[in-house]
Amino acid sequence: MGSFPPRPGADPNPIKGLRASFGYAFRGLRYAWRSQRNFRIESYIAALALALSLWLGVGLLEVLFLILIVLSLELLNTALEAVVDLTSPTYHPLAKAAKDTAAAAVLISSLLSGLIGLILLGPPLLDKLER
Repeated sequence: MGSFPPRPGADPNPIKGLRASFGYAFRGLRYAWRSQRNFRIESYIAALALALSLWLGVGLLEVLFLILIVLSLELLNTALEAVVDLTSPTYHPLAKAAKDTAAAAVLISSLLSGLIGLILLGPPLLDKLER
């Protein structure tokens, strides 16, 4: 079993600790990108929605907020799945319930973000395409 890295807040040099915190966060992001197909798909859809928003000149803040919600929940789902797999390596109904419920949170946020995105971007996109 490996040892834990030093806690960033415990380092007497605050800049070094802050740099370590960002390093851990980027490693988590890299892990999610490499291991989670849905995170990659959601990121591509987010980039498309952001590009559409910029092209249409509407709803940039709203689109960024929707992206924040979906991608953050996907990252939390990934973290929860890892912890559940670590603590319950064999099948347990409560472990399954935890993982399924976290996945449901991502599903709901994705579906509702998609609906809101259609409401925000659909009419201006149709107007632009009709011209």
